[in-house]
Amino acid sequence: MTAEPMAAEDSPDRPGDQGRAYRELTDARGRVYRVGETDRQILGHSRAFMVYLPWVAMMAISVFEYAYGSAEDTLSHAHGWTQGNTFWILSVWVFFQAGIAFPAGWLRERSILTARQAMYAGSVMCAAGFLALSHLDNVLLAILGFGVIGGLGSGLVYATCINMVGKWYPERRGARTGFVNGGFAYGSLPFIFIFNYAFDTANYHRVLDLIGAYVMIVVLTAAFFFKDPPKNWWPSDVDPPAHGGSGKGAAILSKNPPAVKQYTPKEAIRTGMLPLMWIALVMTAGVSIFGISFQVDFAKDVGFGPLVAASSMGVMAVVNGVGRGVVGWLSDTWGRKRTLVFVIVVLGLAQFGVIWAGHIHSEALFLFFAFLSGFGGGAFYPMFAALTPDYFGENYNATNYGLVYSGKLISGLFGGGLGSMVVAAWGYDGAYALAGGISMVAAAVALLLRQPGRSTADTSAPQPQPVG
Repeated sequence: MTAEPMAAEDSPDRPGDQGRAYRELTDARGRVYRVGETDRQILGHSRAFMVYLPWVAMMAISVFEYAYGSAEDTLSHAHGWTQGNTFWILSVWVFFQAGIAFPAGWLRERSILTARQAMYAGSVMCAAGFLALSHLDNVLLAILGFGVIGGLGSGLVYATCINMVGKWYPERRGARTGFVNGGFAYGSLPFIFIFNYAFDTANYHRVLDLIGAYVMIVVLTAAFFFKDPPKNWWPSDVDPPAHGGSGKGAAILSKNPPAVKQYTPKEAIRTGMLPLMWIALVMTAGVSIFGISFQVDFAKDVGFGPLVAASSMGVMAVVNGVGRGVVGWLSDTWGRKRTLVFVIVVLGLAQFGVIWAGHIHSEALFLFFAFLSGFGGGAFYPMFAALTPDYFGENYNATNYGLVYSGKLISGLFGGGLGSMVVAAWGYDGAYALAGGISMVAAAVALLLRQPGRSTADTSAPQPQPVG
């Protein structure tokens, strides 16, 4: 593979913000690069902070989803809720956490909402969500406070953090997106054990209030340093044409060829591939949310002690997060689609393994399959986040990925609320078997994905960078 020649009419040096000189280079296929400005000139420090700060914020909000299942019993006793009530609270949270991704992306692409403003608003709404969970006995008000307001707040933080990483690392998204995304899972680990061992009806007000304050302070602190790079910015120490034409850049592009054009959301939908990605995410995320919601209860139901129940959820959270970083790196070598299918199959097999471990009453096997379920149940998220710009380009990625991620709206409904109904009707064995079957169907759907507008032999077209 060779790099496309640069166009003769490259823009001359000109001053940028605060007088920084830059050039805009355009290659023969229309790819635009803004070069000449270093990350330190723009930020005052290394762009690595734009990985670590989103990562810290993602760890803070992970308590919403990944530790909630461990708090359900105490919440039910404290507020007089049924198990169905607590599952529907989480389901509504998932609905709004995923639903805000598309409108937030639309607002950010039009510079109506800055990254810092989105994070500030999200932090306050996250705190309000935990205060509602702590002090509101009425289940409908708790749904409004934690599910709706808390869901919107954590969704704003999540979407902003994921988009921030891609903007500052345009030359290699996979590993860094996976790393940041991983914080959304293993950041909950301390709270899983707190909810299992130090959370009861005597102290639940204090614990939940402190967690709400913690989330708000961490997100606010990280948000203070958030800043987007200029449109089309490219790191000064990476030669754009060379990156795509040789070495690691060429190897990555051979497995993950860039989009052939910049697809608007309507165009992406018309290709048929975005709806297919949406369907695959709906099914896979539904199985993942089911595992998060019911694993502790299933462990207790088959007679495992509280340590195994808490440890299984802790293992799931840690592996869920670490796995996201691993597959981000792995997808650069294997290719995004192949890695995605592998992850979904692992998730499905883990559901059947959990049933088996429960039947033979093996705590070791139960923890092993919790490990696999955690890996598969989180690693698919960064794959969809990276696959979307690979297929549809960068210019409309915030809205295109917002549409794909909105599949989690439906997942929350059948993974949590409807999952509790299946458990009540079929028992845990039937519910886990159904979850495993849904995963395998999702893997088959993912096999149908193909990059729009490209034949399998064409992998050399360059990817235009975002145009303001």
